[in-house]
Amino acid sequence: MAEADNTVMNQSLAGAFKDDFLIGAAVNAHTVLSQRDLLLEHYNSLTAENEMKFESVHPAEDTYTFEKADRIARFSRDNGMKLRGHTLVWHNQTPDWVFEDEGGGAANRELLLARMKSHIDTVVKRYRDAIYCWDVVNEAVADEGEELLRPSKWLLGIGDDYIAQAFRFAHEADPDALLFYNDYNECNPIKRDKIYGLVKSLLEQGAPIHGIGLQAHWNLKDPALDDIRAAIERYASLGLKLQITEMDVSVFEFNDRRTDLAAPTAEMMRLQEERYGQFFRLFREYRGVLTSVTFWGAADDYTWLDDFPVRGRKNWPLLFDTNRQPKGAFREVVGLRSAEK
Repeated sequence: MAEADNTVMNQSLAGAFKDDFLIGAAVNAHTVLSQRDLLLEHYNSLTAENEMKFESVHPAEDTYTFEKADRIARFSRDNGMKLRGHTLVWHNQTPDWVFEDEGGGAANRELLLARMKSHIDTVVKRYRDAIYCWDVVNEAVADEGEELLRPSKWLLGIGDDYIAQAFRFAHEADPDALLFYNDYNECNPIKRDKIYGLVKSLLEQGAPIHGIGLQAHWNLKDPALDDIRAAIERYASLGLKLQITEMDVSVFEFNDRRTDLAAPTAEMMRLQEERYGQFFRLFREYRGVLTSVTFWGAADDYTWLDDFPVRGRKNWPLLFDTNRQPKGAFREVVGLRSAEK
């Protein structure tokens, strides 16, 4: 039994699922260097965590800063890894100048569309040889209420068609890239139906959209497995490809505000193992439509969930620990695949 366990723990994560879907990790300009060995051994796809977002590459109208994004693109090229682009249009991490005219007032529709097109043209064309798919629009759907779209500056300045316009601009810039709509709380039944409705309307408008990204920022209890399955079924019915784009499994429920843990409890790790096993069994059921599973980070030594939503608190949401060693959740995930071989 111990020998079998060691065999599983010594496998490559990406290798275990090479016949099912890509295995990705979000990286930044630092972790692509500090976690290099781990990335090369266990992942075959990358996503820039922040380095390709609007404020990172386009801080001023006539200024582009590509150095950090280029480092990630170069790493993926040099090592034969797939690269997802993230993200072109988002209500967050977009500098104020985008939405202002020369006098400091609100930019009108024509100016905003021109800026959107110019930004997408420049960024997408720069990485045409490296990026195979883009999260074109990120988190545009309202979480609550009757409204379909959140009242972002993009929506207020351009109108309801800003999403379709973004997809058209991206397709013009790179006709070969796969284009995704990406969102969180994607398995919540109310938001799920809104996302479905948005993407269905984009298809009806003839927008060049190829897939839906399910962020999968989940925890030990939520969402329910039945809700995940229902979401996958609902989205897949549109005839598009699906990707898990930002996966992690927090050891804290969202409303849990405790700060007293220096390490996860044994029960947390047991539940995390169980959940990851359930998720990957489900993913494999849908490998015909699910083409990639990307974790929002490579190991617990760096995760965006440190300090979020509780300042000063560490989290342990990934398959590798703070020393970049495989956890029990890794054994559960890889073991279920190995058992079938």
